[in-house]
Amino acid sequence: MVTRYEVTRYDCLEVLAPLVGDALVVIPPGGIENEWFALRPGPANLRLAMGEVTPLCLGLALALPRRRVVAIDADGSVLINLGAICTVGLLKPPNLKVVVIDNECYESIGGIPSHTAMGTDLAVIARGSGIAGAVTTRTLEEFRQAAAEAFSRDGLAFIVAKVAPGAKDLPAVYMDGLEMKYRFVRHIEETEGVRVIEAPRQQMPKHLLTR
Repeated sequence: MVTRYEVTRYDCLEVLAPLVGDALVVIPPGGIENEWFALRPGPANLRLAMGEVTPLCLGLALALPRRRVVAIDADGSVLINLGAICTVGLLKPPNLKVVVIDNECYESIGGIPSHTAMGTDLAVIARGSGIAGAVTTRTLEEFRQAAAEAFSRDGLAFIVAKVAPGAKDLPAVYMDGLEMKYRFVRHIEETEGVRVIEAPRQQMPKHLLTR
């Protein structure tokens, strides 16, 4: 596939990894998972299905207002649920950072072009939804500057990073969704001092209640 961009997704993730600190980070499936876990391993990361990343991060940011939350989303994932951008722009949680890695295609199913390859501008949509500082970057230096500014201060941020298709050859993350979910939830419970999932109540077997 011909691309207009020299910067790769891994380049951008490499910039992000030291900036996120103890933030809760949610990512979509695909090659991004192996790249992100290689750069920033640990229980503060969660993988979700396409279309769910930014909505969940919005909920986390609202529920944990003192904790920074980072959505590392993808163009295809955002396009599935564009209404989430409108809600982010309406509520404007100051502890939420959204970074959309936009390779202008659905790479995992053969590189079919997404709408962003044909003119759809996610940063313009974000600004129209009330996210005033939404920006698009097309080079690594532009991304570095935008990310540094966004993570140096409080406030909602929305960055669309235009990148070339392709994934770095890295070991796969051998962790299913259930294991990752519980690891992520327990990390929130331990670091925030809150209970997210209640233990199931043990019920007395009926035959014992009749004795």
